[in-house]
Order: sequence, then structure tokens, then C-alpha cells
Amino acid sequence: MATVAFLGLGVMGFPMAGHLAAKGHTVTVYNRTFAKAEQWTTKHKGQACKTPREAAEGAEIVLCCVGNDDDLRSVVLGPDGALAGMKAGTIFVDHTTASAKVARELYALAREQGIDFIDAPVSGGQAGAENGVLTVMCGGDQGPFDRAKPVIDSFARACSLIGSSGAGQLTKMVNQICIAGLVQGLAEGVNFGMKAGLDMEKVIGAISKGAAQSWQMENRWKTMVEGKFEFGFAVDWMRKDLGICLDEAKSNGAQLPAIALIDQFYARVQARGGKRWDTSSLIQPLAKP
Repeated sequence: MATVAFLGLGVMGFPMAGHLAAKGHTVTVYNRTFAKAEQWTTKHKGQACKTPREAAEGAEIVLCCVGNDDDLRSVVLGPDGALAGMKAGTIFVDHTTASAKVARELYALAREQGIDFIDAPVSGGQAGAENGVLTVMCGGDQGPFDRAKPVIDSFARACSLIGSSGAGQLTKMVNQICIAGLVQGLAEGVNFGMKAGLDMEKVIGAISKGAAQSWQMENRWKTMVEGKFEFGFAVDWMRKDLGICLDEAKSNGAQLPAIALIDQFYARVQARGGKRWDTSSLIQPLAKP
């Protein structure tokens, strides 16, 4: 068992930290709103701290899951940041979906202190975090990854080292690009079937046994038909992630024409009040132009 800290107790971090405690690790937690950290300690064995530095002191591995690049820098850097409380030989594992640029930046700064940094964004959403079955894609060095993986496995069903620093974040971008395309295709297909007067349960029953099958189809077609969008990853979060993808594409020369268009479709959903709807809400502007 390890002595660990977890920074950021949102819808993902709260259950992820809980799994660490349940597996017997010694856990300290930090959240920007301290009351949320205290709330965590009423449900799980561990200690709440008021700064990232305090939480990180004495930890062998510090894990983090916050909102974006700026949030990440705010908990890592500065006199109250996690690096200020970490010793040489310890590991920082970042589960935030952020840019590859900030991952490489923090990797370099951590190495100056003899600390290892792994960018380790996750896929699986809130349900995956709560059930401890997230997929984790990592960038960094092999040795630190091998030491951190048994801890990460507390809330993951799959954890892979993809490559050097930034590779985890780049892999998460690929993941989001693929998901966005699938959801838009499903939204258009379901809407087309409804407009054509088809029995969508029979339609999905038929096509989900063939090449059109996907997790999105199996889990989201019915709620799309019903116009219910409270079941997963929020539109605001997806737009943040697609923005990261589009920015990276400008740097590496990749063409993302469909993603640029789908990003605008999500902007339309936001304008309709759907900022917190799940990503399957792409069907809403099609069903109700």
C-alpha cells in the first residue's frame, strides 16, 4: 500500500480518491472548496488538507484531476502548490484532460526537482469513476509508470503507457475525436429513422449487430429518442476537450474538418441551454430545428 494524495474532488476525483482509500492506501485530499474535502472524509478514511502542498507532503504519489490547464498549474505550481511539498523520487500523476503542452511543461519542471510527472487522462466518465473501471492513457517514463500503475489500478480497468510526456494527453484527444464523430453519426441516424417513421427499437436491434455497433449506440440511442440528456459527459466539457484537439491540430498540421463542424453543433446546444446536457444532446437541434 502507498501513501498518496489526491487533488481535485469533482465528479471524477471524488470517487477515484474513494477507491484509493477502499483499496487500503493512506490518502490525503485537497479540493479548492475545502468543504468538499471535508465531505469526502465523512465517507472515506483519509485526511482533508487546505492546500495542495499540505496534501502532497509525505506522499509517495500525488494524483490530480481538475478542470483545465490553468487549474492544473494552480495546484501544481507556486508556494502552496503540490511540487513545493513533494520530495525527489516521488511521482505526480495528472488525470486532468489538458493540453500536451502543459503536460510537457510540468514534466520538465518536476524533473528539475527530481520528481516524476505522468500525464494520465482518463476515459469512462462519471460512471466509470464511480465503478472503478476507467481507462487510463499515460505519457511519461517507464520506471515511474511501473511504480504508479498498481495505485492507478485502484480505479482503472485498463492503464497503458503510450509514450513519452504528452502522449497520454494526445491519446485522449484521439479518443474525444472518435467519440464526437460517433455521437454525431448516431444522432443523425436516429433522427433520420424517427423522421422516417421507423420503430427505432427494431432498427437499433438490427443494426447494432453489425458494423454500425458502438458503445454510444447501445447506451445512448434510447435516451436520444426520449430527449433525455442527463446521463453522461457534459457538453461544456466536450467543447473544452474539442478545443484542445483543434488547438493541437493547428500545431501538428492534422486536418479535423468534421470535429470543427461538430464543435459548432455543440455550441448550438449550449446556446439552447444545454451546457450541462450530456454529449448525446447533438440530436436535439436536429429533432427540434
